[in-house]
This record gives sequence, C-alpha cells and structure tokens, in this order.
Amino acid sequence: MAASPPTPDRSHTPLADELRAAGCVFAEEEAALLADAARSPEELSELVRRRVDGVPLEHVLGWAEFCGRRIVVEPGVFVPRRRTEFLARCAAERLRPGNVVVDMCCGSGAVGAVLGHEVAGIDLYAVDVDPVAVGCARRNIERFGGRVFTGDLCAALPTSIAGRVDVLVANAPYVPSRAVAFMPPEARLHEPRVALDGGGDGLDVHRRLADAAPGWLAPGGRLLMEAGVSQADTAALILAAAGLDAMVRTSEELDATVVVGTCPS
Repeated sequence: MAASPPTPDRSHTPLADELRAAGCVFAEEEAALLADAARSPEELSELVRRRVDGVPLEHVLGWAEFCGRRIVVEPGVFVPRRRTEFLARCAAERLRPGNVVVDMCCGSGAVGAVLGHEVAGIDLYAVDVDPVAVGCARRNIERFGGRVFTGDLCAALPTSIAGRVDVLVANAPYVPSRAVAFMPPEARLHEPRVALDGGGDGLDVHRRLADAAPGWLAPGGRLLMEAGVSQADTAALILAAAGLDAMVRTSEELDATVVVGTCPS
C-alpha cells in the first residue's frame, strides 16, 4: 500500500510568516481565513496589507464568529468578544416565543441575532447610538424580524413596549475612561470610543440603564448587563438601588461576568 502523502505544514507559509512578523499571535489560523476569503491573489494581498496595518481581523474579513454563527461586522463597528457569548446564553435561558426582547448598545447586533436564531418568534428590538453600528445591526437582526433604532438608550424605543419587555440585554461599555488609552490598538484605533468608554468607574451607562429599566420591564422581566469581574459588586448594588432583584453570574470558561436585575412580579 502506498504511503499517504504528508499533511502540508501551513505554519511556515510566507503568508503566515508575514502575519507573525506583524505581531499576529494566531498567524496560521489568520492566514487560512484570509486565503479562504480572497477571490484573487490581488485581493489576498490587499487583505493581508490591511491586517498587517493593524486592522482587526474581523473588519478585514467582514464577519466575526459568535456563538457558532457568522455575524456581519463592518469597519468602525465594535467587534463582539467571545466572553459576551455568556451574556447571550444567560439571556436565552428563559426566552419563549412571543417574548419582547431588547438588545441595547447592540453594536453589530450579535447578541440579538443569536437570540433571534435560538428562539423563533420573539419580538426583537435593538438600539445603538452609533448610526454605523445600527446599519450593521440591521444586516444581522432584520432577518429575524427584528427592528433596530438609532438613539440614546431606552429613549430610542417605541413607547408601545414600555412595561412589556421580558429581557433587556446590554453589552454596554464598561472600560473606565482612564483605561481606554491602554487598550490594544485594534480596539482603541478601530472601534468607536462610545462602545468602549464607560466613564469614571466604567459603569456610567449601567447606572442609566438600571434607572430606566423599571419603566420598560414587564413584571418578572430581566435586565442583563456584562461587566468586569472587579465591577460586579458595584453593578449589583446599582441594580438593587433601582428596585431590581440583583444577582451576579460568572463563567470561568469565558472569563465573563453578567449582572442580572429582575423586576419584581
């Protein structure tokens, strides 16, 4: 029997070497993704040039993997992080068809798109203050019948759902202002500051959402917000001060923290 041909070693291709030299930690995987995305050698060269210049891989490819799905991500839009998959999981746990769901500070609409995919028939809304993000979110959410609005938090929502929201989920910005300058260049230079900067202690938007939520949540409805592990206790106190029953959930696997506030029945 003839011997099987050796498996090609993709770890030292010129493309991977170029990406590695530019500081890409997962150079081999990125090289394969870029090669698959390019329709010609010229396009591949352009994709590699953008990546070497520091553009986030997801912006170069036009998509990010999130909860096993490809989410459209356009240049200038916040890239969904893997840790936020925990937020989506927590939000999906008790969803039922017909529930009213809001993806607040939606960015690309990744969380809303996953919820729309996981639970058919939800009444889905999404909001972001950034018009570029809103345009991107529409591409991800409208396929599930969702509606996306531009505006400042709950003020952008239709008043017809006030007091009827079953799940209000938010990946609100929670990086303290002083820490934004120390973030990786991919985030600091290529994502909107409004999606990163959470104010002095990182929880300014969380406070505003907690204050607004009781007027929008249905009895038993939940507000779920991602936060840093060091912010969890403070975030829980913020929810409690707004009259919500607060708890903190964590995922060691994803290094993720979610604070949950439930509206009393």
